[in-house]
Amino acid sequence: MSDKKDHKDHGLEAAWIRELAGILEETGLTEIEIEKDNTRLRVSRQGGLAAYAAPAPAAAPAAAPVASSQPAAASAPAESHPGAVKSPMVGTAYLSPSPGADPFVREGAQVSEGQTLMIVEAMKTMNPIAAPRSGKVTKIIVSDAQPVEFDEPLLIIE
Repeated sequence: MSDKKDHKDHGLEAAWIRELAGILEETGLTEIEIEKDNTRLRVSRQGGLAAYAAPAPAAAPAAAPVASSQPAAASAPAESHPGAVKSPMVGTAYLSPSPGADPFVREGAQVSEGQTLMIVEAMKTMNPIAAPRSGKVTKIIVSDAQPVEFDEPLLIIE
């Protein structure tokens, strides 16, 4: 009897995976995670394909700091840079207005105050990130479709 229940649970997980993969495709996100009844399921897209990443019990948050510590270490000097433009919200950064389009700005480009630098998508809303001042874009810190945190440096204008 338990064998039949296990098979049923695997079918439910497969349905979750298919549903989450569909959401990834619709939204352009690279990763999504859900938790239900002490089961955590994460699906991520790599190379344009949705792939099952890992189901885990509720103890999985230990893996999250490892993933987030590497970008934080790489951008630590940028956080204190006076020309850093920081994300006003948690979301996904997009460097161009649509897939395949030219980016809003490139490193070395002169920008004017108010010019759109990139978009941060949050809850299916596209939020333009405007230049707070005129100057030269000396470094773009984030990559296209990268998840970003609140107050995370996105680029530097000098």
